[in-house]
Amino acid sequence: MHPIERLRYVARADGAPQAVIVSESARALSTFADDPAGLVMATRRLIAHHPTFGSMWWMAARVLTASNAGQEAFTLSEELEDDATARRLAQALDPAATVLVVGWPPQVGEALARRGSGAVLIADTGREAAGLQRFLESRGVDVLLVPLAGLSAAVRHCSAVVLECVAGGPQEGLFDGASAAAAALARAFGVEVWATVGVGRMLPTRLWDALIARWEALDEPWELPEDVVPWSLVDRVVGPAGPIDAAAMATLITAPIAPELLRP
Repeated sequence: MHPIERLRYVARADGAPQAVIVSESARALSTFADDPAGLVMATRRLIAHHPTFGSMWWMAARVLTASNAGQEAFTLSEELEDDATARRLAQALDPAATVLVVGWPPQVGEALARRGSGAVLIADTGREAAGLQRFLESRGVDVLLVPLAGLSAAVRHCSAVVLECVAGGPQEGLFDGASAAAAALARAFGVEVWATVGVGRMLPTRLWDALIARWEALDEPWELPEDVVPWSLVDRVVGPAGPIDAAAMATLITAPIAPELLRP
């Protein structure tokens, strides 16, 4: 496949987990290593198609600022493919705990399948929640799909709310819709809130601000499919190396500032 055609295919991909799309995007970008102008155009196109993927911004910034863009792209692709966040979460969760999740967060879903025990309550946001229910039931997990009207009761009856960060900044993160409500309810009821932060999803302030600006421009605030959740509502964070204190979120930021990504 011609590099441009591969890029178009990857840029328009939808439905696959963030890590898969960004890993494939990195490999597609490696073909532009000897074309600096083309590389900038390609990274901006990828971000335009996937503006809320924190790891897409991370990957683009790393490639654009690398001395060897082609090698860096392959290295980042491998980092994404080797992301151990789901395994670390499965190890950290109490095997008997009843966990509440929102929608179908891919890394959290994989972790719960690996855990293979305990009960799972899924807040039905209408975005593939039933698919997660079928997936976990096929792995022998006890699952209940909960309508959003029952979110408060579900939070009261769970041991922990587990959310998946789509993208993160120093003070807050972007999560699936209804995550902010779940986290706020959990804080009110004294239930722990956990958050996974996969490879590349934490961003420095300037990249985070650029991501949020693009996200807010997508639709009316109440129509957007994601929520901003302050880190102050999160009790435990699980990253690729395992659990860390929420106060240590900045240690997960490894993206440089690439000015090319800051232009509208």
